[in-house]
Amino acid sequence: MSKSITILGSTGSIGKSTVDIIRRYPQQYQVKALTGNQNVSLLAEQAKLLNAELAVTANETKYAELKELLAGTSVRVAAGFQAVIDAAKEDADWTMSSIVGAAGLLPTMEVVKRGKTLALANKETLVCAGEIVMQAVKEYKTTLIPVDSEHSAIFQTLEEKHRNALDRILLTASGGPFREKDIAFMEKVTPEQAVAHPNWSMGAKISVDSATMMNKGLEIIEACHLFNVGVDQIEVLVHPQSIVHSAVGYKDGSVLAHMGMPDMRTPIAYALAYPDRMESPTAKLDLTKMSGLTFFAPDEKRFPALRLAKECQKKGQTATAVMNAANEVAVGAFFNRKIGFLDIVSTVQKVVEMSPLDPVSTIQDVIRVDNEARKTANNLLQKG
Repeated sequence: MSKSITILGSTGSIGKSTVDIIRRYPQQYQVKALTGNQNVSLLAEQAKLLNAELAVTANETKYAELKELLAGTSVRVAAGFQAVIDAAKEDADWTMSSIVGAAGLLPTMEVVKRGKTLALANKETLVCAGEIVMQAVKEYKTTLIPVDSEHSAIFQTLEEKHRNALDRILLTASGGPFREKDIAFMEKVTPEQAVAHPNWSMGAKISVDSATMMNKGLEIIEACHLFNVGVDQIEVLVHPQSIVHSAVGYKDGSVLAHMGMPDMRTPIAYALAYPDRMESPTAKLDLTKMSGLTFFAPDEKRFPALRLAKECQKKGQTATAVMNAANEVAVGAFFNRKIGFLDIVSTVQKVVEMSPLDPVSTIQDVIRVDNEARKTANNLLQKG
């Protein structure tokens, strides 16, 4: 029996890697829907390659172009954010959620409500609304498989039968392109430098988040929700080689680590085949060719995003939603050269400090908080 698949965000980095695996097994997967945003030429190409039933662009102005590109095929075409949400409602057995940012929250929640399998690469969903989402996962009996390489590693090494013996989670980080640079250098960093990640091929926004280490801050929050642990049980280790993707430490002194090449197709293949395993096109890890694996503690003075993320997690879900929204605005301003690299995290911190942190209990509450935080961030940036 073939497995029906939907990919939310198929034209992004994770989406393209997912397509690359699925295309190798045409008899095993039936593609229900693909969604993208600006790159409709790639979206159409993917829809034809995978014989998808539906292709959706979130950008309504791209509808006519996508329709023309898929003329003469059986692929249905739709456009707009509501159409993306509707695509998430398609009755697929397995859905990849890889839309970047808070925009992935509502589509991901629709996947959760179907009670099938959710492969989650959109960490912002849990950063913004982790308590609400995880409660829904439990309520609808959804199988949630994390796809971030770090969380996939923890998912595979955290033994449920020994959960009571858990001591700590070791969350590894490459450290990004500026891990050895001083403050004076980082003050002058350009967007082009910030997206040049030394190990991973990622989208622009996540590359900047990696450079500020905000991405690791988001992953700390995500791990708290995924694995039901306190923020003080998570230790970040900078590991420049990106071979150990994370590890779990137990009370007896054992540390179970997950290793592999820095290629997102490995955790994607794990999520696709779960609870089994499948062949993946990832290069095999040859430890004899490793010159050395190094680990060191992150410098939170140079990378204050880590400290800020932990503080926000302790303050609660509203604070983490505000932090994420402000970060998205600040990263956008950096790309537009309106602020410097170091201004990204300082802007986020100011927005968190300026925002009321009233508790939220629904997704609509989260969306309201997100919108308000974006307004605050934009107003702050306009004032300079």
